[in-house]
Amino acid sequence: MLADVPAGERPRLLQSALWWLLLSALLIVLDQWTKVLALQHLDYARPVPVFEGWLNWTLVYNYGAAFSFLTDAGGWQRWLFSGLAVVISGLLMYWLARLPRADWRQALPFALVIGGALGNLIDRLRLGYVVDFIDVYYDVHHWPAFNIADSAIVVGAILIALSGLRAQPKSG
Repeated sequence: MLADVPAGERPRLLQSALWWLLLSALLIVLDQWTKVLALQHLDYARPVPVFEGWLNWTLVYNYGAAFSFLTDAGGWQRWLFSGLAVVISGLLMYWLARLPRADWRQALPFALVIGGALGNLIDRLRLGYVVDFIDVYYDVHHWPAFNIADSAIVVGAILIALSGLRAQPKSG
C-alpha cells in the first residue's frame, strides 16, 4: 500500500496538491451539466421563479466577464478572457504541484478558481459567450446573473484573500 511507502520514496505527484484538480474536474462537469440544462429548458431572458422574491432561473448570455464587464467590446474580449483563464489556471496548477497534498487551506481555493475558470473557458471557446442562469434578486434589484463556475471563482478568490490576510504577521 502507498501508506507503507516512506514519504521520501513516493512519486512527487502523489505527494502534491494536484489531487485537488479532481475537485476542479467535478466543478467543470457540474457547471457544464447545469448550463446544458439551462440551454435546453429555459427561454432566453424569461425568468422562471424558484423562490418568489429571491431566486429565478433566467437564461442570459454573457459576452464579457464578471458583471458583464466589456460585454460590448466588439469580440476581442472573448480571447482576452480566454487567455486569462488559461494563464491563471496554469499558474494555480503550477502552485498546486508545489503544495503538499494535505494543505487544503491553499489547495481548495486554487481548485475552485481553476474549475470555475475552465468551466467558463469551455463556454467561451464553444459558444462565444458564457451561459448564466442563476438570477438572485430582491424586489426589483437583481444581482447580475451567474452560474456554478462564477460561484466557484468567487468563493475561491475570497478564500485566497482570507488566506493571504491570515498569513500576514501581526504588528504591534
